[in-house]
Amino acid sequence: MGKKYDFDYIIIGSGPAGSTMALKLAKKTKKRVAMIESHIFGGSNLNTRDIPYAVSLGFSHTFAKLSNYPEIGGQELHYNFPTVVSHQEHTTSLLAKESFKKFDSTNITCISGQGQLIDEHTVAVGKKQYTTANFILATGSKLDTGKIIGLDSVNYLTPDTALKVRRLPKFALIVGGGPTGCEIAEYFAELGAKVIIMESASRLLPKEDEEVSEAITEYFTTELGIMVTANSKVVALEQDNISKRVIFSTNHQEKFVRIDCVVLATGTKPYTDYGLENANVKYDSDGIIVNKFFQTSSKNIYAVGDAIGEGSSTELAKYQASLLASNLIEKTKNYANYKGFIRLVNTYPEIATIGSTEAELNKQKIKHKKIVVYLKELPASKTERLDYGFIKFLTDHNNHILGATIVAPNAGLMAEEISIAIRHRLTALEIASTPHIANSFNYAIKLAAKRIIKK
Repeated sequence: MGKKYDFDYIIIGSGPAGSTMALKLAKKTKKRVAMIESHIFGGSNLNTRDIPYAVSLGFSHTFAKLSNYPEIGGQELHYNFPTVVSHQEHTTSLLAKESFKKFDSTNITCISGQGQLIDEHTVAVGKKQYTTANFILATGSKLDTGKIIGLDSVNYLTPDTALKVRRLPKFALIVGGGPTGCEIAEYFAELGAKVIIMESASRLLPKEDEEVSEAITEYFTTELGIMVTANSKVVALEQDNISKRVIFSTNHQEKFVRIDCVVLATGTKPYTDYGLENANVKYDSDGIIVNKFFQTSSKNIYAVGDAIGEGSSTELAKYQASLLASNLIEKTKNYANYKGFIRLVNTYPEIATIGSTEAELNKQKIKHKKIVVYLKELPASKTERLDYGFIKFLTDHNNHILGATIVAPNAGLMAEEISIAIRHRLTALEIASTPHIANSFNYAIKLAAKRIIKK
């Protein structure tokens, strides 16, 4: 007779991957399922990132757009900043309660505390230990601050706390020009703060194609007055009674700037500091090592989401968790198909990348065709008062879509059509022959498809 465990499955982490795993296992099996969370149930997606950012950025984008309407008649618009934050927190709280009700209704055992693996079947949370037949590691990622000196002596903000401050900073420096850094910089600037965004690479959003960096940099500097400083690496932070002092290196010279708020949006790395060695789980700097079925080096332990370093998005984490849950429940061996996933930056305009970028295709020496349609060519550019943005198509010689980039107000929604095309190997001709609303930015998709056919 097999060994008796406290649970059949213990999931460590309750974010998108962990909660998806727990709910599917609990709903579709009679197994005993527990979920361990070290912070707040629902994870960062619900409590500090996706939902709070959607609420706060939704307001700041709307406020900035209204402020620029000449029909307002030159009147100065006002808002109550603490109320903006309170609305964000209220929305998050409501969704968190709904989420916890789902856990409770499916008899998932929720355990609060930091989990520490003891061996392949045992985890300690505080003074208690729990055993399980199988572990699912969905521990996400954490902020990677690199080697900045003086962090212990300075009150700095992070992506988890930046949008929760109750007073708008007068002068903010955002360290990091990736997706999150750009979102935070725009949020503060749209609401009236003076902002510098500092990126160690040669341009903002270095993982995207150059056209994206050029468009968003021009919008930031021209429309919002954000100072963009590239090729600049923050070396140290200092603080006195007056302000914070940021020391940075640029062009082989050290300089400094004084500000009243600094946000470290320096990227993330997989969280792996909870005794993986004790459970014989192999990992490296890129995250927990898994096979194509999300199984780790310990056969009864699986890992999904940001913890395995395949990319950071709620959709990706949920997809991996759903696939793993189905395999465990149905005893199947299906593996992931990542074609068509969308990488979205929630700036205004939004930035959506689907499939391969031009840089990736060039690196792999894959021959391709390219076409760019600029939004200013469309009637929607005049009605929406936006001259920035474009859609870019990349296809093979048979006009199958290999990748696309969209910089537009509703890029996330526009990207869904391209996602379907890439995932199901549709051609530019099939997209071009599909009706599109003529007076919308979506019409750029039709134009791009028609033009690349002729190329």
